[in-house]
Amino acid sequence: MKTLRLSAALALLGAVACSDSNGHGNVSLSLSARQAPAPPLAASVTGSVAAPSVVMVGDSTVIVLGNDSVILRSLDVVLGKIEMKRLETSACDNVEGNGDCEEFEAGPVLASFPLGATNTTAAVAVNAPAGQYDKLEFEIHKTDPSRDAAFITANPGFSGISIKVTGTYSQGGTRSDFTYTSDLDASEEMSFSPPLSVVDGVAANLTIRLDVSTWFVNGGSLVDPNSANIEGLNESVVKDNIKNSVDAFEDDNHDGHDDHDEGS
Repeated sequence: MKTLRLSAALALLGAVACSDSNGHGNVSLSLSARQAPAPPLAASVTGSVAAPSVVMVGDSTVIVLGNDSVILRSLDVVLGKIEMKRLETSACDNVEGNGDCEEFEAGPVLASFPLGATNTTAAVAVNAPAGQYDKLEFEIHKTDPSRDAAFITANPGFSGISIKVTGTYSQGGTRSDFTYTSDLDASEEMSFSPPLSVVDGVAANLTIRLDVSTWFVNGGSLVDPNSANIEGLNESVVKDNIKNSVDAFEDDNHDGHDDHDEGS
């Protein structure tokens, strides 16, 4: 399984948690759309496909590959349930009072990912029972007009979709604006190694990153995001890229990168 992220325009995030007699720490959830660090020696691998370069300009993210570019001006994702799982339990069984899980229900919320020079955007802070957490599970949620009428009324243009991206595509110097939408539904689970420690009275930060530099790439070329819309030629390619772009990690300095990688 894989998993995606949550954001700023939330009207209310209801927290449903198993009760626990231990102390509580604070866990904040943040969003990032930064490019993931390149694997070591990636550039020296013979026959490797060229990776796009990313430039942060103001509040936009510019993805460049060859003579083509995609300028991202907004990135919004609809998210549902968010759940953290304790290291001590093999599953979150939701039995009230046993302290096995900490579950955060958001139903649904609009996640606006930061673009441009911003590293992360704070999403929400929650109280979690002190302990070790090794898994985070969350959903990308396609809205249903019959079930999510209030959300759709508050967020026009999000009926029947889960992701919306706007920007400009340039191919060989010819520019065209785009609005990319997807009805992707994905329930994703990320594991933490080492586990996240939640300590009584101490704040910890988790960042969920969507590496948008990889979304509109097919082989060694950028594709027109309009061609990846529902029933478009590149729909399945971009959906797979989105699923593979997700990462979650401990990020106490809010720079959009894994604290443990930086310390190595």
